[in-house]
Amino acid sequence: MIDFEMPEKIQQICTVIETVAVNMMRPVAREFDENEHEIPWDYINFMHTATRAMGGGGSTMAPGEKKTGPGIGYQRLAAMIEMLSWGDAGMYLVTPGGMLGSAAVQAAGTPEQKERFLARFNGEKPVFDAMCMTEPQAGSDTSAIRTTAVLDEKTKEWVLNGEKIFVTAGKKALIDSEGFVVIWATIDPKAGRAGMRSFVVEAGTPGCKVVKQEHKLGIRVSDTVSISLENCRVPFENILGSPEVEQKTTKGFKGAMATFDATRPLVAAQAIGLARATLELLREMLTEKGVEIRYGLPRQKMTSIERDFIDMEYMLRSAWLMVIKATWMADNGKPNALEASMSKVRAGDVVVKITQKAVEMMGPLGYSREYLLEKWFRDAKISDIYEGTGQINRLVVARQILGYRSGELR
Repeated sequence: MIDFEMPEKIQQICTVIETVAVNMMRPVAREFDENEHEIPWDYINFMHTATRAMGGGGSTMAPGEKKTGPGIGYQRLAAMIEMLSWGDAGMYLVTPGGMLGSAAVQAAGTPEQKERFLARFNGEKPVFDAMCMTEPQAGSDTSAIRTTAVLDEKTKEWVLNGEKIFVTAGKKALIDSEGFVVIWATIDPKAGRAGMRSFVVEAGTPGCKVVKQEHKLGIRVSDTVSISLENCRVPFENILGSPEVEQKTTKGFKGAMATFDATRPLVAAQAIGLARATLELLREMLTEKGVEIRYGLPRQKMTSIERDFIDMEYMLRSAWLMVIKATWMADNGKPNALEASMSKVRAGDVVVKITQKAVEMMGPLGYSREYLLEKWFRDAKISDIYEGTGQINRLVVARQILGYRSGELR
């Protein structure tokens, strides 16, 4: 049974992180937003030291994986991410300790691969990772991926060729640290999704280059890049999953997609932290203007501001409950594809509505750069876009509920 009380261990960690958010994130949030691509090394180095002290990153269990007893790994991560994003959603994305790339290794890698690639997060220097899926012609439709991986039988190396775009933290993974990226590619273009696999490409690998850095609407402290792969050779053992293509199954593809069952609730947690920050600041600003929220009255006796504020509160709480369920299932080894996508859809929708309404309610003050409301409005939309757009996750939910395959409901 799901326990909605936050475990004491998680509460203690969140108390520490709140101090970091208040003292190291909020004071510089505007500075790094207006100086895009600058790297907050003071924050990064502090969090790397703190993460190591708390046991390191990249050690949670993937959904559906067998284990001897329940844990709190994903619930802990969700609570930490919510609090860090309350501090600043963009700076959270530059926190070292394992992101989407390491989640892919955790979900689809062998024990040896997990040890080899994830242990580096506990080293002396901060390390970053990234997932490389999107291509110019392949966004949400992963079956359209054209990046290829061909096995060189003589050297027993995979040779990767292609282009990846909109890679979150790609520069930090390949240039600013000794990290790695996880490349989605096909080992058999004729096999469709059955031929899709993911490969770990480490920083410094010849043929893997960052070729463009994006300028963005929000989360501007986090780098987003394009990566070129030109005869990029990686060891045979860097493939995540089996190298065999079975024409009647998409087991390898599903193994890679299990990454998102683990991380979509964490993206939802990011959205919730940002939405909570917005509501708290909005309440403070309203109070300063002499506006109090009167709970317990019939809706028809409330002002429109009171009704809107209370509606935003219940949206936020309902989204957080969905994250709790999805992460609890992950920690208990239960398949959670439906719940992961539901939490992502709800939180991505809620954070956009809350930040937009907050800007509207405060008028010129909400639009002004004197306050962080307009920044949070810009930061919010990415939660509805990356790791599966809201539209794609709605399709996932519908397929899960109705029992359709991807080819039957598009």
